[in-house]
Amino acid sequence: MPQRLARSPETLALLPLIVALACTACGKKGPPLPPLLKVPVAPPDLTASRRGDIVDLQFTVPSSNTDGSRPANVDRVEVYAVTTAPGGAPETLTDAQFARYGTRIDVVAVKAPRDPNLTADPDEPSEEVEPPQGDGLDQGVMAHVEEALGDDAMEATEVPHQGQKAKPTDGNDDRGVPLVAPTADPPLRTYAVVGVSTRGKKGPVSKRVAVPLAPPPPPPEAPTIDYTEREITVTWPAENAPAPSDGDQVLPSRPLGPPKPPVEYTVYDASDPAALTKLTPSPIATPKYTDKRIAWGEKRCYTVRATVRMGSATIESDPGPPECRMLVDTFAPAAPKGVAAISSAGAINLIWDPNTESDLAGYIVLRGTPHEGATDPPELEPISAPITETRFSDPVAAGTTHVYAVQAVDRAGNVSAASAPVTETAR
Repeated sequence: MPQRLARSPETLALLPLIVALACTACGKKGPPLPPLLKVPVAPPDLTASRRGDIVDLQFTVPSSNTDGSRPANVDRVEVYAVTTAPGGAPETLTDAQFARYGTRIDVVAVKAPRDPNLTADPDEPSEEVEPPQGDGLDQGVMAHVEEALGDDAMEATEVPHQGQKAKPTDGNDDRGVPLVAPTADPPLRTYAVVGVSTRGKKGPVSKRVAVPLAPPPPPPEAPTIDYTEREITVTWPAENAPAPSDGDQVLPSRPLGPPKPPVEYTVYDASDPAALTKLTPSPIATPKYTDKRIAWGEKRCYTVRATVRMGSATIESDPGPPECRMLVDTFAPAAPKGVAAISSAGAINLIWDPNTESDLAGYIVLRGTPHEGATDPPELEPISAPITETRFSDPVAAGTTHVYAVQAVDRAGNVSAASAPVTETAR
């Protein structure tokens, strides 16, 4: 027969409280919360520059998530563009509208983390986290994307109002945006980029940059190159130079429409035609550029693009014809100064001031002997090979008189004029 446990009066008094707590713990559970999805930050540093009909976009690949953790859960970066008619306002588009109705012009693959949840917080070292993998760009590097402006880029993007569907435009639509607008404001091509996570979720959209779709200016003519031993001067005909006047035969005229923006210039190193290097950080107003990169035996090539500013954007022309010049050192050093002769027993000693040319190779000492009764100075002949010191001792017979001068010579073999002559008699 089973035994019953005896219950004390204290136990019986606590029994309702125990039952109430147990019932509270047995309440209905809610659905499990989904894990926090990490998405990359908006790609920073977006810039756009237009050269001819090519728009060059640059931005930094995201390297962190919106919560500050690293590395970024990013699989790719998508590049979008929207064209608005003159007077349009692309800034009124929401980020969702921009990505939905804009044209995706490129997709940049990015190295992604194997496990997006294995991240380092902002105050933790990232060395403890497995680096991203894949064949795309590294996170944090600068990415470059180019778009060629074709006819489709000139057509305005129609964004419907709420409740309307988008109506596609074609080349026969009167609402298409022509390349040359009859108003002062040209159409705008606005760009933005967004990072996409490994699960296809978009992060925040970057800032937007706009490029005017006005025709680029014509390229300048080929430049002219001159140089000295210290600098290279590149010049070209000014785009804004006034036309030759025919006197009073032609009446002054004023062009119709809005005034054209002034033409400036951007100079490029064209030594590698496939990869032009910009030499002017910002456009210059005068048709002249000075290059301090003197290196004898090297070839310098230049090309110039005409540039106009429209708002905060610049439009460059196609590159003008390149011009090259081989830098050949034909410039002689300066004649030495401060030459002095000091007589000693059986010798005449010379000293002079050192030259300051960076390519100086040495000095040549010249000597001549005056003839008794001659009125013309003696002809000076070299008596030394190039020497590097600024002193020279000439052993001569006691009582003989000689005239001396010194020439400087550089590494290219250019010889200076002779110094002022000095005359001395040996003791």
